[in-house]
Amino acid sequence: MAPQDRLTATFTHAKTTAPPHGSGPLLRVDDLSVSYGPHQVVAGVGFELGRGKSLALIGESGSGKSTIARAVLRLLPDGGRATGRVEFDGQEVLGLSGSRFRPLRGRAIGFVPQDPGNSLNPVRTIGVQAMEAAALIDEPNKAIRKALILETFAQVGLDNPQRVYDSYPHQLSGGMLQRVLIGLAVLPRPLLLVADEPTSALDVTIQKRILDLLSQLQHEMDISLLLITHDLAIAAERADTLVVLKDGTVQEAGRTATVFSSPTSAYAKKLHADVPALNPDRYAGLRNPGFRLLRSEAGKTPKIEVSAVTKSFAVDGKVLTAVNNVSFSVQAGTTHALVGESGSGKTTTIRLLLGLDEPDTGTISVAGEHLTGRSHQSLRAVWRHLQLVYQNPFTSLDPTWKVEQLVREPLDRFKIGTPKERAEQVREALANVGLGEHLLGRKPGTLSGGQRQRVAIARSLVLKPDVIVLDEPTSALDVSVQADIVEVLLSLQARLGLTYVFVSHDLALVRQLAHTVSVMQRGSIVEHGTVIDIFDNPQHPYTASLLESVPSGIAGRAHVPQLKSRHILREERIA
Repeated sequence: MAPQDRLTATFTHAKTTAPPHGSGPLLRVDDLSVSYGPHQVVAGVGFELGRGKSLALIGESGSGKSTIARAVLRLLPDGGRATGRVEFDGQEVLGLSGSRFRPLRGRAIGFVPQDPGNSLNPVRTIGVQAMEAAALIDEPNKAIRKALILETFAQVGLDNPQRVYDSYPHQLSGGMLQRVLIGLAVLPRPLLLVADEPTSALDVTIQKRILDLLSQLQHEMDISLLLITHDLAIAAERADTLVVLKDGTVQEAGRTATVFSSPTSAYAKKLHADVPALNPDRYAGLRNPGFRLLRSEAGKTPKIEVSAVTKSFAVDGKVLTAVNNVSFSVQAGTTHALVGESGSGKTTTIRLLLGLDEPDTGTISVAGEHLTGRSHQSLRAVWRHLQLVYQNPFTSLDPTWKVEQLVREPLDRFKIGTPKERAEQVREALANVGLGEHLLGRKPGTLSGGQRQRVAIARSLVLKPDVIVLDEPTSALDVSVQADIVEVLLSLQARLGLTYVFVSHDLALVRQLAHTVSVMQRGSIVEHGTVIDIFDNPQHPYTASLLESVPSGIAGRAHVPQLKSRHILREERIA
């Protein structure tokens, strides 16, 4: 058999082929419980996944989603113990020995992990790692194995498979790495693909491409998909059935359209209410003061003014323009959002705004004070009124410090007030974000993600600043925790008149939170206006593509086009 014939044989799919054990569910989970020592984290979970169908496990962190998936894959960490019954393709697998289950994992059950950056060895090429996965094909010929890998990379939409094959992980984008992982998972043509939050760290447009890819592969190869996600809108678009989890127990389960349109459990209703894409006007009352300010303050000097700013860097002997002639202004008491994909220039722009980098050309002013051309010492006075909330509360707070120290540190550095006055200001800042004094002696490791981010916000508030820059402040948080943080931020703005610059790739969240928005692409602003104008009537094709990528939550909306045939893909690569 010629290599090209073997390629076709490997990927040719016939939906009429009868499954080995009849037409029952491919995966049946019954009364599954998982414990770590005396602590039970999953209790009495049951569901069925049909052949060629998709099922989503949804819920917040700690709900048991990933634990259930790892129990099915027999990948529980040391100390984990699963009881109950798990049937795969008609065979009970929970009681199988490791040696008898191992041939199923990878061949019959594929796995796409959450973080591609941590799932691939950084010191080995993609090709070397792909060859290890190709060993599951039982193809002895190395040349054919490599050809199958390259063909699979093309199948999952990687434009230059050979370059990807020769690259190290750090030389590829997050979206490309996720496609690599999906390609390696489907290479042996498994019956079931388990995808654990496969898009949580990706831009909205890349997220849509990855989810489209999974839907295409499921449709074309008749693969069953077990999707793990905390995003109800994604689950509603991509899954035939839903299982809603909380604290390791099933709160609700059933057909997607039913669960999504008419949730019966209190928890499922809360999840539905907390999804930004489904409730764009949830915080309309809190945002209205900002919209009134936009109208009443029009023509007056803005709180922030960025004018014709450009910034370039030298990279590998070449000049890279990260920010190109960027201009925008923000009225006091309003929120301005910078949106765009990774590499669009958002982060560089806020570094220039904060005075952490100096622009090559252009000017930046905050409250009438120019930031450009000033010394580090002279900027200290400005920084007191211009604070930053970082993206990840799990890494932005010193784990060895107590909450009181973390919130008080800015006061100590600026030598503001007496020790007694500082202690009072710390308690006031915590109260402003809804945290009690009982947390003062706690360390970050003992707090939830939402509590940590509230501490980070309290730390930024303690100096009583006028302007706060929010750099993806909720991207590391569950949707319900995110909703709590957004409400805190908007309540503070309405009460204290704060001005926010909000950096995000989550357009649904921007629609809920911001008053005005600038859309950035490749370092330039391609569109600017109020969120209502931009979201209701985008003028630039890039803006339209971003908005089209936002999950709508409409069950079955996701389009499932046919995968391109291999000869078309091959012709495109040659062209």
